[in-house]
Amino acid sequence: MTENTQKIALVTGAAGGLGSYITKKLHADGHKVVVTGLSVEPLKALASELSSDGSTAMPLQLDVSHKDNFLNALDHVQDVWGTPSILVNNAAVTRAANVLELNTEDFDEVLTTNVNSIFFGCQVFGKAMAEQGYGRIVNQASLAGHNGGTATGAHYAASKGAILTTTKIFAREFAGSGVTVNAISPGPHDVDIVHKTVSDRLDQIIEGIPVKQLGNPQFIANTVSLLTQPEASFVTGACWDINGGLYLR
Repeated sequence: MTENTQKIALVTGAAGGLGSYITKKLHADGHKVVVTGLSVEPLKALASELSSDGSTAMPLQLDVSHKDNFLNALDHVQDVWGTPSILVNNAAVTRAANVLELNTEDFDEVLTTNVNSIFFGCQVFGKAMAEQGYGRIVNQASLAGHNGGTATGAHYAASKGAILTTTKIFAREFAGSGVTVNAISPGPHDVDIVHKTVSDRLDQIIEGIPVKQLGNPQFIANTVSLLTQPEASFVTGACWDINGGLYLR
């Protein structure tokens, strides 16, 4: 594995919320970062903020709901920089809905986006990492996948539960290839999507958190950084709970 290969990270849903914190932290760690998402302008803005000449940050449009898009993204990054050694599957659709009124279209969109993104991200990039003998994958799960919480929608909770299982599947698959696959499971954090989704009852939600505050998104980024270190080789198939005491196990 070359020094160049060791320094490439791809983050999905990179330009907003937790994704932007994670992307900035990985860049600060010395990695080249591939800044991916659906909306091109925010990707360009963040990549330009991190690297004005584009030498260490690359914007790349990526619809994570289809395997072919991951294959095309991998080909593009390999052509420009090489095979990434870090993948952070962060992209997700979050949309509140009443569980008894949830329709097929909304359910399918959230499940397809959230689960496909993790599964095919791990499959496509994990295989390429395994071929080079090294890789670190971190999947963004959620407290909702543990406790069945529906504040962000039953379809969202179901998708995050599937992500926890998918993490274990690929951790086992790649364990002998130098590739670790772990998940982070955040509770409510101080990011825009939380304020937008539960704005009418945010005070009530904070009161219900044992530590009485929202999580710090920078700590999520720091945890991703820790799990993507070369020294993290003995951690795989794990889920790191960061939820203020809302779910204990």
